[in-house]
Amino acid sequence: MPNSPSNLSRVSILVIDGVFASTAMQAMDQFQMAAQRINRHQSPEAAFRTTLVSPTGEPVSGFGDVPVAVHSALDDEAEVIVLPAFWGDFDELRQRYPQIIPWLQRRHAAGAILCGVATGVFWMAASGLMTGKEATTYWRFYQEFRQRFPQVQLNEDKHLTDADQLYCASGVTSSCDLYLYVIEQLCGLPVAQAVARDSLFEVQRSYTPGRLGFGGQKLHQDPLILQIQHWLEEHFAEKFRFEDVARLHGMSIRNFMRRFQAATGEKPLHYLQRLRIETAKTLLSSTRKSIKTISYEVGYDDASFFARLFRQHTELSPHQYRRQNQPG
Repeated sequence: MPNSPSNLSRVSILVIDGVFASTAMQAMDQFQMAAQRINRHQSPEAAFRTTLVSPTGEPVSGFGDVPVAVHSALDDEAEVIVLPAFWGDFDELRQRYPQIIPWLQRRHAAGAILCGVATGVFWMAASGLMTGKEATTYWRFYQEFRQRFPQVQLNEDKHLTDADQLYCASGVTSSCDLYLYVIEQLCGLPVAQAVARDSLFEVQRSYTPGRLGFGGQKLHQDPLILQIQHWLEEHFAEKFRFEDVARLHGMSIRNFMRRFQAATGEKPLHYLQRLRIETAKTLLSSTRKSIKTISYEVGYDDASFFARLFRQHTELSPHQYRRQNQPG
């Protein structure tokens, strides 16, 4: 639910020795831009109280011996925690900072959102919170991550993952998309769109960020339905019948419909529509492709039908959505 000035969110950005200061400041800047967009005539803290924190409350030495000042020690009231990328031996860092993992466990148990960027995801995995859940990290650290955390489902094909308010971004650009997603959840779509216009419009992505929001629907105990969810993410733009999808996975259509809704809380058709609309939102905001072309690329031959469906899901026409995401 969007925040009001009387309901600010406390965002803690963790910095430690070896932190890539640019990734920490990137998070700081995006949340501060969102705060200022809430009401230009109020303090930036009208939406967020965004602080840099360290395990001891003392300044740290970032990557390249860059000094990084902090606002405080670990905040035990943090509602959003950002874990930026770092460079260094993780075992040595765990020994040096024994406070971090218990802090993450406490805050997540209290409902906080955790966001890990590249190697920052290591902290989330080491906390045990990601056991059995999907994660991603920077490609250079895939092998190390798999060796350290075999109980975590590392997905090398994704730049963004989410599960139970545990969000992972593989790198710099994907972390920006992650922060925008969190901002949208806390402040509403118009604020997230405004921040995107100010900071990301010219970024060319090699991936589609419109998959966040589906991870929570994968936290169920039906492996066959999970397999079908992954299949839909790969084939959502193709022409197919759910009867054929069910048969491909060894089920009757009746059994498939029942099990899919029981596992995800959603009917297969609506789930598929959301996959397509989220992809369309990304294409509308990051490309100059025509509405007709985007409609076709996400699986709809009829652009008028696509436009009606888009409005049902977003309360905006595709043209209105694109206009709100134009620079300036």
